[in-house]
Amino acid sequence: MTTSSRRTFLKAALAAAVIPRVSWADAGSPAYLGAAKDASGDYALYGLDEAAQILFRVPLPARGHAAAAHPEKPEAVAFARRPGTFAVVLNCVTGDVTHRLTAPEGRHFMGHGLFVDGGETLLTPENNYAEKKGVLGIWKRSAGYARVGEVDTHGIGPHDVKQLSDGSLVIANGGIFTHPEIGEGREKLNIPDMVGSLVYLSSSYTFTEKHELASELHQNSIRHLSLGADDQVGFAMQWEGDPLDTVPLLGLHRRGEEVVLCEADLAEQMAMRGYAGSVAFSGDGAEIAITSPRGGRMHRFAPDGTFLGSVMRGDICGLAPMGNGYLGSDGFGALLALTDTMRPLNAVPGLAWDNHLVALPSLV
Repeated sequence: MTTSSRRTFLKAALAAAVIPRVSWADAGSPAYLGAAKDASGDYALYGLDEAAQILFRVPLPARGHAAAAHPEKPEAVAFARRPGTFAVVLNCVTGDVTHRLTAPEGRHFMGHGLFVDGGETLLTPENNYAEKKGVLGIWKRSAGYARVGEVDTHGIGPHDVKQLSDGSLVIANGGIFTHPEIGEGREKLNIPDMVGSLVYLSSSYTFTEKHELASELHQNSIRHLSLGADDQVGFAMQWEGDPLDTVPLLGLHRRGEEVVLCEADLAEQMAMRGYAGSVAFSGDGAEIAITSPRGGRMHRFAPDGTFLGSVMRGDICGLAPMGNGYLGSDGFGALLALTDTMRPLNAVPGLAWDNHLVALPSLV
């Protein structure tokens, strides 16, 4: 090594020693993130430990929906409740908003996002309402969260996206078209001919598979995703058809196979009121569950689709893996340990948890 290269190496080593390597541990090592509204009407993103105790609170400019957690850095991207055009990057140690993401003209966010490439790339499901199709926005963290492109989701109304073990992606296309300037942005404009779909893309964003439900279920909107063992995909649905119809609200799928639709007995299925708000595999992967805030219950299924039972709880929606069961949240400020029974873990008077809980991987 020359004197010049040795000097350069020593300077780099000294800089690395001086600059702190901030991680999720600096934010208290949270296990979950969740958005909520407090008694004063303010919105915030909360970090929770493994026992569902609050570690931090970061204010949000408006109602949040779900968040994308960086795999290493204590950063979270909080999205407006869909449809919305803003997302904020939050430093979960300082509480600062470090970046503000604005959807390009003709696009709006759908409430979810996903970090890939070790946290270098953020993917955002979006409605391209100008062309009436769904896209995944691509943003680069190292470039200050600059938007660098987008790819087609091969459907309308993409809502959620997950990454499989080989780096490929699965997308829940809800099938519903909205426009931010019509009906306050939430009016559903294509219900008679909507079609939801489950789409797979390769790690390089190439289309590989698409699955649609049978024609009589074309008004079942595929909304939220959870991943189980061997890349089994669980997807939760919301029925947009005749409210008197009783339809399955959970689907299971593996690439190259047929979709399995899961139903409870008739009375329980009717009680869900056509709406599944969240989906998660249990912490041990032995089962999967969906929640219905409208029906006030959680439905549990085996990975083969067999119905295992229900747990009653008013306005329950948020759901994430915990232990051999789940962490659940409701609109009354409660956080609950759920298996075939329910055990309260935490309750914050005046707090109303939003629809989703985001589980972080084990980070150090």
